Amino acid sequence: MDTSPPKRFFSRLSPLVEHGGTEVERPELPILQVEELNVVFDSNVVLRDIGFSIRRGESVAIIGESGCGKTVLLKTLIRLLVPTSGRVVFDSLDLAELSYFDLAQQQTRYGFVFQQAALFDSMTVGENIAFPLRQHSSKSNAEIQEIVHRLLNEVGLTEQTATKKPGELSGGMRKRVGFARALALEPELILYDEPTTGLDPIMSGVINELMIETHRQHDVTSIMVTHDMRSACSVSDRIIMLFPVPLLNEGEPQIIFDGSVEEIHRADDPRVKQFLEKALGVGREA
Repeated sequence: MDTSPPKRFFSRLSPLVEHGGTEVERPELPILQVEELNVVFDSNVVLRDIGFSIRRGESVAIIGESGCGKTVLLKTLIRLLVPTSGRVVFDSLDLAELSYFDLAQQQTRYGFVFQQAALFDSMTVGENIAFPLRQHSSKSNAEIQEIVHRLLNEVGLTEQTATKKPGELSGGMRKRVGFARALALEPELILYDEPTTGLDPIMSGVINELMIETHRQHDVTSIMVTHDMRSACSVSDRIIMLFPVPLLNEGEPQIIFDGSVEEIHRADDPRVKQFLEKALGVGREA
């Protein structure tokens, strides 16, 4: 059995390099790099030649109409789905080259907030949050209990919530528990799948604030898939927009926008304009 460490796609670079006798900081490699990514289900092309990189500490929203492949892309980024071709490089590691054990180890560095929270109904809230800690750490019961209570407080829930079952909670509370569970292993990268879906505007605002605070407090990289442009604009500093492959011309890129929140409001592409007008419910001045 090969026990050698996983091969890195890029060699690690020192943060300091000598330039004219002076040490200067060298730009850090992206935490995530996607190259020529394709996903095909039977004859249905969902993702076509997707490519982008994400810097450590960025907060990125992936938007687009239903069926454009947003959630498929999100799951492919952490290899919950295996792409048909192309590669995903996480922190200099090509995920396709990792053994099952090494991939599992890398996946503990991610936190995933599922669209419907995906809590275990048979477990209490506390057991749900503790689950990744019991699976992937050697912490004692007392340490785990302390972490569970800290995370509940962090997401705005009381410690007493730990004894409740998911079925006793509102939709917004379940979302918060999903956040707490995603943070349990102190991830470097958090992925959110439609975090405000099914919530009223007030609770959507609360969840947006929670994402902003999580990004700030935990110094993480965040990737959010959403159809909620208000959420994308308030939470993210960069927006990537996908367009459904069947509606593209031959050879046309599937990513039709990649830029800042300010830039997307000035975009000239009529497809981007139409999406914004529909998503925000208002027309824009010419």
